[in-house]
Amino acid sequence: MGTKIISLASIVLYAFFDFCLRGAYGDYGGWETAHATFYGGGDASGTMGGACGYGNLYSNGYGTNTAALSTALFNNGLSCGSCYELTCSFNNPKYCLPGSIIITATNFCPPNPSLPNDNGGWCNPPRPHFDMAEPAYLQIAQYRAGIVPVNFRRVPCRKKGGIRFTINGHAFFNLVLVTNVAGAGDVRSVSIKGSRTGWQSMSRNWGQNWQSNTNLDGQSLSFQVTTSDGRTITSYDAASAGWQFGQTFEGGQF
Repeated sequence: MGTKIISLASIVLYAFFDFCLRGAYGDYGGWETAHATFYGGGDASGTMGGACGYGNLYSNGYGTNTAALSTALFNNGLSCGSCYELTCSFNNPKYCLPGSIIITATNFCPPNPSLPNDNGGWCNPPRPHFDMAEPAYLQIAQYRAGIVPVNFRRVPCRKKGGIRFTINGHAFFNLVLVTNVAGAGDVRSVSIKGSRTGWQSMSRNWGQNWQSNTNLDGQSLSFQVTTSDGRTITSYDAASAGWQFGQTFEGGQF
């Protein structure tokens, strides 16, 4: 009888901690199937820039473990910054390599309606597809394969340092690029506060560039970032009052 009581207590305790972890870090779901190709060259230089607005992926901390997502995954740019674990499906052992890789979504793979979905139109809806930076692709598959089936799942992002805020624009037009976001990675809302204003919601301009039309010159700036799992972090006075357009500032981190 005592053993059964302990066993039941263990199950309840496990369920409680599982519930707490899901609440803190989000439920990222299970494995799904897709396909992967590659682009950008052996040094991934062709992956710079992109539809998420991250610019130089080297200096902004993303490196070469990146991918462009098809329409089915890109979510009109809201998926920028999300992280995925990919394995090459061993239904194709001739071209697959063992192990897995974690990539960050940094670009959009556009559809090509002039080609069939199964012959060149790899990123056409409704196909989930990853067009990976070549160095990332070569960690799970052989170059000569060209395209391979993969298994993928959302995973938490691991980043070094804090969230980065790059301020561009001019007076009455502040365009803030939000990068290096850990946890869920994909930002769903951003608010900004000057030292002489209250909190103001920013609108997403494109990718992960967020816009405010308030003149905030000469004020220290605080930022509030919420990701797709509902978690919010506030970085108070991340930019000092003497900030200038073109500068990048570091805040807190999930």
